[in-house]
Amino acid sequence: MKLINIEARDLPDAWFQSVSSIIDHGHEYLIDRGSYEGQKRLEFDYITLHVKYPGVRPLIPDIPAHLGIPNPVEEGYIEEYLPYLMTKKKSTNEQYTYGQYLEDQIDEVIKMYKKNGFGTNQAYMTVGDPDSIFLSDPPCLRGIDTRIRDNKLHFIIYFRSWDLWNGFPANLAAIQILKEYMAAEIGIEDGEIIASSKGLHLYDYVWELARIRTMKKE
Repeated sequence: MKLINIEARDLPDAWFQSVSSIIDHGHEYLIDRGSYEGQKRLEFDYITLHVKYPGVRPLIPDIPAHLGIPNPVEEGYIEEYLPYLMTKKKSTNEQYTYGQYLEDQIDEVIKMYKKNGFGTNQAYMTVGDPDSIFLSDPPCLRGIDTRIRDNKLHFIIYFRSWDLWNGFPANLAAIQILKEYMAAEIGIEDGEIIASSKGLHLYDYVWELARIRTMKKE
């Protein structure tokens, strides 16, 4: 098992560094079960990212126009995605949304900090339940832990599986907006993000795009 640690300035920097690093350090394997079964993934054994200033705009990746490749996150997508992260809204064809697990916990964490103070390790928001293992596509995000230090709200996040090209930038951008909302409700400043995963990966259909963006030869 190879453990990777990335220190990033902001979210676009975290994404770029991760894409660049996975080309050098990722493990290639055939997907036996899960999304895109039968295709290949390039995946970190385990990665931890520390993003010092996740609130710096823009939140989504920077793709220079001369490269001629699309941004992994379409303009306006984050705004459409937020209700599925923060509320119980769910379409009829969806097995779950993160919001169905998080909505009540978001309110409870805010109340906990405002009522009881910042000296606690109980302000953890979990995603999924024991029945999630039986879903054909269980939740990828499994938990958001919180910590207040120096009057700032910090998030510690874990993903069991995580699509680096599209999911990573969209998820973190939306989670950052959630963090800003919660910090404002608590009455403190926005803080840092620490994220980790044993399943951060690139599907084989974007390997060439990743090389173009990082200007790495095969």
